[in-house]
Amino acid sequence: MKKLLFILALISFSSNAQTARGVKIGYIDMEYILEKVPDYADANNQLEQKAQKWKQEIEVKKTEITKLKDALKTERVLLTKELIEEREEEIGHLEKELLEYQEKRFGPQGDLIIQKSVLVKPIQDQIFTIVQDVAEQRKYDFIFDKSSDLTMLFAAQKYDISDYVVKKLAASQKREEMTKKQLKAQEAKDALEESLEENPAYTERQRILDEKKAAREKLIEERKLDIEQKKADAAEKRKKLLEERNAKKNGTVIENKSSEDNKEADNKEEVKDSGEEKVTTEEKKPTPAEIRQKAIDDRNKKLEERKKAIEDKKKKIAADKEAAKKAKEQKTETENKD
Repeated sequence: MKKLLFILALISFSSNAQTARGVKIGYIDMEYILEKVPDYADANNQLEQKAQKWKQEIEVKKTEITKLKDALKTERVLLTKELIEEREEEIGHLEKELLEYQEKRFGPQGDLIIQKSVLVKPIQDQIFTIVQDVAEQRKYDFIFDKSSDLTMLFAAQKYDISDYVVKKLAASQKREEMTKKQLKAQEAKDALEESLEENPAYTERQRILDEKKAAREKLIEERKLDIEQKKADAAEKRKKLLEERNAKKNGTVIENKSSEDNKEADNKEEVKDSGEEKVTTEEKKPTPAEIRQKAIDDRNKKLEERKKAIEDKKKKIAADKEAAKKAKEQKTETENKD
């Protein structure tokens, strides 16, 4: 609690000291970042296996002590005072050894904590270095660790830079395998991405492009599914017609027909008797032009829906900006009055 109050006081002091710009705050989740590091995950799994083995050894020792206690309880009436004391002493010695073993493996200064700190420290040092670089590049005043003992009652997702740190960490590991030429090209690329990401207009434009891309991919997938469904329906229809023809040639009747199938068979018979090649209403297929027109209409409808969604999003963003601006003005007026 004292640490939290100290940080809040520090932020308040910085806010009063910096009139040119507001205090910029971010946070990371160290546990989340460590889970994204493959080397840490592998080593942590090995350590967990060791811990399970230690727990099994502890359970074996507990079982042994329980058996000795049960045996003493059963045989107590048959033993002399000296033998009872000897066995109780033996049990006490084993219990003491068990406590010492538990402390050695799982205590505050035990093997599990020590090996975990040895495992985490190099990665943490690397993460701290990257966080410092990010703070300098993006002009952060404070960056907190969400997974530490600092109590964060609420933290907006937009201030979470954990994924960005993971990206930087992966890039840092790749750089170790690069040549000087590749490293120089990568640094130039990173600098360009950094400058673009800090541009709000670029970020908004990129978001809109991503939404359009996702909508376009969804539309293509829907068209593929529609075409596949039509092909399947046509194949099923051809199969039924072939079965009907074969049945008529052989003079047999196909069982389990639906009323619609019976109607189609009757229509086909009428066409054959009259000697005319007519297509029934059930067999009529849409022309290529009709299919194209339907696809165009569907696409135009989806485009209109996307445009409406984008406009609604823009209005919401503008409203949020206006609200933030008013809140800032109100805060400034309050501070000036104070």
